Amino acid sequence: MIIIDTALKARQESGNPVKVAMIGAGFMGRGIANQIANSVPGMELVAISNRNLDAAKRAYLEAGIENFQTVTTVTELEGTIARGGYAVTEDAMLLCRAEGIDALIEVTGAVEFGAHIVMEAIANHKHVVMMNAELDGTIGAILKVYADKAGVILTACDGDQPGVQLNLYRFVKSIGLTPLLCGNIKGLQDPYRNPTTQEAFAKRWGQKPSMVTSFADGTKISFEQAIVANATGMKVAKRGMFGYDFTGHVDEMTNMYDVDQLKELGGIVDYVVGAKPGPGVFVFGSHDDPKQQHYLNLYKLGEGPLYSFYTPYHLCHFEVPLSVARVVLFGDYILAPQGKPLVDVVTTAKIDLKAGETLDGIGYYMTYGQCENSDIAQQQKLLPMGLAEGCRLKRDIAKDQVLTYDDVELPSGRLCDKLRAEQDAYFAPMKAMAAVG
Repeated sequence: MIIIDTALKARQESGNPVKVAMIGAGFMGRGIANQIANSVPGMELVAISNRNLDAAKRAYLEAGIENFQTVTTVTELEGTIARGGYAVTEDAMLLCRAEGIDALIEVTGAVEFGAHIVMEAIANHKHVVMMNAELDGTIGAILKVYADKAGVILTACDGDQPGVQLNLYRFVKSIGLTPLLCGNIKGLQDPYRNPTTQEAFAKRWGQKPSMVTSFADGTKISFEQAIVANATGMKVAKRGMFGYDFTGHVDEMTNMYDVDQLKELGGIVDYVVGAKPGPGVFVFGSHDDPKQQHYLNLYKLGEGPLYSFYTPYHLCHFEVPLSVARVVLFGDYILAPQGKPLVDVVTTAKIDLKAGETLDGIGYYMTYGQCENSDIAQQQKLLPMGLAEGCRLKRDIAKDQVLTYDDVELPSGRLCDKLRAEQDAYFAPMKAMAAVG
């Protein structure tokens, strides 16, 4: 942050602000628009796209910007940006194709639609900052291959818990410790929650019941921890993670894990329910130098072998513009897959399911997601949660059973399925593809 705020100030003073466009204008998108417009000197949100145009307009209006124009072509959008104006559109592809935009913020939370957006942005050499762990956790590895080939950055963001974990992970690593656990702190975990049970909470905070449900039923945290694993080289110790219930402080949890197991797995991702400081994140690391262990003990981190580091909050949309600045001004990734996926999110029946039914989406009534190590998911042909929506069941599935590809018929013609198959082949042990596309 010390470097970022100074760099943005310089862009402001030079009259050359970072120009950003945003796709998605829901609850989180409106927060981002307000943040950039009123709290981030040196950056301008020049365009917003949303399939419901009124939502895009609302985002600008709530941020205090009224002089926006509706555009329907790339030429109109580029002209508006060149004149120093603001644009709204229903067509997200315009933002992917237009000149005069330094980076895109993708805030849709959709897998299929998000895949089209990201691929189009990459094809047009645009950096993309995603608030879409669902897309990242399903096909992020192959999307990064495409982005690398195009010479652009595709990354998750600061503020959301995965990005906060990666910032902490990098800090712990930078001071000489070996991170062995990246953890996420939750207040609730119940895989059987649904939009009906979460309706009142969603209404109170102005959010969609399905989005709130995805947090409550564990699907969202599974995607979040999967992308942390894929960015750090970590795994999960068991399907679904340990997910301990613990009401104390995370500092008190260092003796709850088998250090040898953590080292053998190359570190793990996990979560805890009810711990303090919620809703933050934590990293447990080790140090091999007895002299440094003595200093760590002096500095009140205990005798080891695990030392606890934590961030007591995550501020979501407040930090997303900082991610854009890191990407555009410094070429820095916040969080991106290292290569081959190590952890997947697999589809699990929330209720007894019947042959012939069509699966609903993330955060709805029929399924929830669990983390599983990718090698097991591949061996058992487990159905990725990010691909489950729209699949037709071939047979009955019992509650809490994990679904496989053999249990369903995939919808035809989806880009996300094509890219997932490409990802599986590209990173297979005997690589079936020499290169992408």
